[in-house]
Amino acid sequence: MSMLVGGLSAAFWGVLLLSIVVFVHEGGHYVAARLFGVRVTEFYLGLPCRWKLFHKSRSHGTEVGVTPFLLGGYNRICGMEPVADEDKLPAALSIVYREGRVEASKVAEELGIEVDDAYALLITLSDWAAIRPYYNEELGERPTQREYPQAFETLARDANMLTEYDDGHDFSTSGSTRDGEPHPISNPQRIIGDERSHTYLGCGFFKRVAILVAGPLVNLVLAFVLVTATYLCTEFARPIDKNVVGEVTTESIAESAGIKAGDTIVSVAGVDVTNWTEASDALAEARAAQKDFSMVILRDGVQQTIAIDLPEGKEVEAIGVVPEVEYYHLTLGEAVQSSLGYAKLVAQFAMRLINPQHTMEVLDSSTSIVGISVMASQAASQGFMDLIAFMAAISMSLGFMNLLPIPPLDGGKILIETIQAITRRKLSMRVQTAISYVGLAFFAFIFVVVLRNDVLRFILQ
Repeated sequence: MSMLVGGLSAAFWGVLLLSIVVFVHEGGHYVAARLFGVRVTEFYLGLPCRWKLFHKSRSHGTEVGVTPFLLGGYNRICGMEPVADEDKLPAALSIVYREGRVEASKVAEELGIEVDDAYALLITLSDWAAIRPYYNEELGERPTQREYPQAFETLARDANMLTEYDDGHDFSTSGSTRDGEPHPISNPQRIIGDERSHTYLGCGFFKRVAILVAGPLVNLVLAFVLVTATYLCTEFARPIDKNVVGEVTTESIAESAGIKAGDTIVSVAGVDVTNWTEASDALAEARAAQKDFSMVILRDGVQQTIAIDLPEGKEVEAIGVVPEVEYYHLTLGEAVQSSLGYAKLVAQFAMRLINPQHTMEVLDSSTSIVGISVMASQAASQGFMDLIAFMAAISMSLGFMNLLPIPPLDGGKILIETIQAITRRKLSMRVQTAISYVGLAFFAFIFVVVLRNDVLRFILQ
């Protein structure tokens, strides 16, 4: 029964923590895309699923919601999918807006192309939120089906050709049309240019990189704030450099000899001491000699000589006395500096993953969703601040990991964008697909290794 309760607790806290971290990550992409006028049709917590709860924004049309599979999240940012033959996009868009609703087969017939090629054009326009699929219930078509329907239709447009996904749209103006209504286009080439400008593809290099960086950046900012807050709220202890015993370790040599907390150390093996640094050095020399020695201590105003018996022929690392400590809180500056140091360590750890000499070493100390769930549950049981600190660690790790130049991570996409910007040539889909497959294979390997480690560490231990 306890194992079941522990498993449920781990699952709950793991899902909750990952959901928050991923939602924040996707929120970064969403905000950046909207800031640059890019259409975002969906913003969900959870993996894509036909069952979902959502609210559709009236101001920018985005569906914001949640799905049952909470181990992830996603945005549908327009223009991030492969593009069909752009030369024929204006003609395809013109046909749809002339008819209001049209089947892919008719578009293929008018353009003199194969039906599959017509679908590719219409799917690209749908990805841009320039048109949308039309699911005919009389034909048994449903939005939840995997394949695209036979027909596509226009989106509601105002007099300025703005859709519900565009800022400033006003469907109350004269000349506005509803979904599925004809809206003839006099200059398809210009309209396609306008549609493209509302997509990720239509952004310049720096804006595209900013959209990609925004997700990991928000994770890092969240982690930095949480780590700094944790440092500010944590009470730290530091030794006081006085020759006063603060604590005696249980079952230690010092306890057996009769030393007590509060005793003042006057001398060690004939060496007078006035502070803890001197006392520590004198004790180290006495232990190194591996001979019994005496200590003079002051207790209740009376000096006493204490005999310290060391085990024969055995090196002793400590006799079991600890100095007095004082408790303090970091200043904001000290907390920020400590957070930066922590961030540096996490970044170095992430970078070691792509160094072949250290990859396995990093993986052996990494954890999968199983380990994250178990540790999240443990952190929650220890207190709110422990849970916040663990969330910060996961958020910071996710941020730096996503910046690694490995497709399909954000860092991998940034790498592809950078290569294309430098060479001024677009990488073919075949090359991009091949690179993505290599990245996916690498992450499949990582997943197997860390999952195996977690099974051995948390389940079979």
